[in-house]
Amino acid sequence: MLNSFITFALPIFKTISILVLIVAYLVWLERKVAAKMQSRIGPYLVGSPHGWLQPLADALKLMAKDDSIPRNSDRLLFNFGPIWIMVVSLASFALLPFYFDNPMVKADLSLMLFIAISSLIIIGIFVAGWSSNNKYSLVSVLRMTAQIISYEIPLIISLLIPCILIGSLSFSSIIIFQENNWIIFYPVLGQLSFIIFMISALAEGNRIPFDLSEAESELISGYTTEYSGIKFALFYLAEYVHLFGICVLASIIFFGGPNGPFFTSNILIVIKALMFFTLILFIRWSFFRVRIDQLLKFNWIKLIPLSFIGLLLACIVKYYLDFN
Repeated sequence: MLNSFITFALPIFKTISILVLIVAYLVWLERKVAAKMQSRIGPYLVGSPHGWLQPLADALKLMAKDDSIPRNSDRLLFNFGPIWIMVVSLASFALLPFYFDNPMVKADLSLMLFIAISSLIIIGIFVAGWSSNNKYSLVSVLRMTAQIISYEIPLIISLLIPCILIGSLSFSSIIIFQENNWIIFYPVLGQLSFIIFMISALAEGNRIPFDLSEAESELISGYTTEYSGIKFALFYLAEYVHLFGICVLASIIFFGGPNGPFFTSNILIVIKALMFFTLILFIRWSFFRVRIDQLLKFNWIKLIPLSFIGLLLACIVKYYLDFN
């Protein structure tokens, strides 16, 4: 019984450990990129010469901080929020085909199942902000709910466009289809769907210039205002886990996944995801935050109609290719 449990749990533990380690150093990468763009040094002393141990020091510092719970808050939901967000963020990675060449994990996993699981993050965010008994947190989750729900529409449609062209929702079929040509190079529709995906992913992932739920000048720290210590660390880590998952998804859907121009390897999925993450960092440190009314107006008036036009064109192209 014990051996069976160890056999089952050990790969899960190893995968989560590697994922958390990667995400921890994504934080280090962001701080270094921000410092470079602003002519600063960034993390440097802890793990000299480039601050290689800074993520470990930050983790130890957050775990050593006192854990406080606001008066008159809902203690059960307040403690449940960060756990829910972290579990959902990690669970979505179980559906990503990191080991496509391994015959033991060639299950026909659906893209829609990944989106469905990752969308559950909003429940934890809303519970955390509502239970904090803080007006700033409440305004933050109302913004976040409107933002995530509205931008998930063009996000899903931008992923459906390649799936319609390929004729499948499974990751394995999507990867096989891109052995000779990536979706990003598909005439017009490939570029259109990627641009919509890029904008929607930034908004859905709460990244600048769309970080309206954590607008420090207005809402202090948004729905995490009342959180401290390890609970705040879980929120912070889950945000980067979710963002890295979006980057991996982009590398698979639009950039061929393990298919490269000269060779095929599973490591290419992670390399492309890191390049996509770096692009997001350059966007973050290059633009100012927009207003909430500008954000929602742009989505409902421009982005959603554009995504439906792209979806219609993809259906027409697919019909023409299948019957001509």
